[in-house]
Amino acid sequence: MVTKSQEEIVNIIGKMTILELADLVKAIETEFGVSAASMVASTGAASTQGSATAAVQEEKSEYKITLKDSGSDKIKVIKALRKVVPSLNLTDAKSAVENVPTVIVESASKEDAKKIKEELEAAGATIELS
Repeated sequence: MVTKSQEEIVNIIGKMTILELADLVKAIETEFGVSAASMVASTGAASTQGSATAAVQEEKSEYKITLKDSGSDKIKVIKALRKVVPSLNLTDAKSAVENVPTVIVESASKEDAKKIKEELEAAGATIELS
């Protein structure tokens, strides 16, 4: 039997975003000294709550950034590429833009990947995060 307080908690959780759920899972793990990953593995992720927890656990922290298409204005993309990846010299940036698809960053944080993607897409490129 589900109590009124349990219903309230379920309703609150149902309104949370994935990022909020991830923070909640971390807080619960820290507070009670448990691991959601081991609980999901032991139950087989059969329940809806287990599936939500598994989705939270699978959220990536590092992304590979691939230039899929350089668009029509390659010079703009080269300039943007050199701006977001300062270690690239002009020759390497030009080569990356001409030889698509090309991995331009092997491992970037979520925030960095988002910024790089936005900057390059604003210049007309097509970017894939994986």
